Amino acid sequence: MRLLTADEFTATIGTPPTAVDVEGPPPFDFWPYYDAIPHDHFAGHDFSREEVTNVWQMPDGIHQHVLIASGTPNVFMALVLNLRTASVLGHHLLDLNELYGLNLPPKTPLDEQ
Repeated sequence: MRLLTADEFTATIGTPPTAVDVEGPPPFDFWPYYDAIPHDHFAGHDFSREEVTNVWQMPDGIHQHVLIASGTPNVFMALVLNLRTASVLGHHLLDLNELYGLNLPPKTPLDEQ
């Protein structure tokens, strides 16, 4: 199980990615990989629902990102699939709250200070 760094994860993102129907069949069974991810890689977030909420196909035709939601809003376990080899390249804890400051209180406009 390979925990991808932010740079390694970002390197697999192409623009623009294409949304894939989450109700459709996956290209291969990635759940055994997911089940083997060490507990500490979840950083205390609850992923027990095992709910795939987003799947993104990268324009390179090789990489697909499968986002599994946690019980924490905007926090996902992202599996990076390699479609050529039908294998999981690795995983990355994608915390959009931390990445984009979504959990911070809104800033007060200057005219209200």
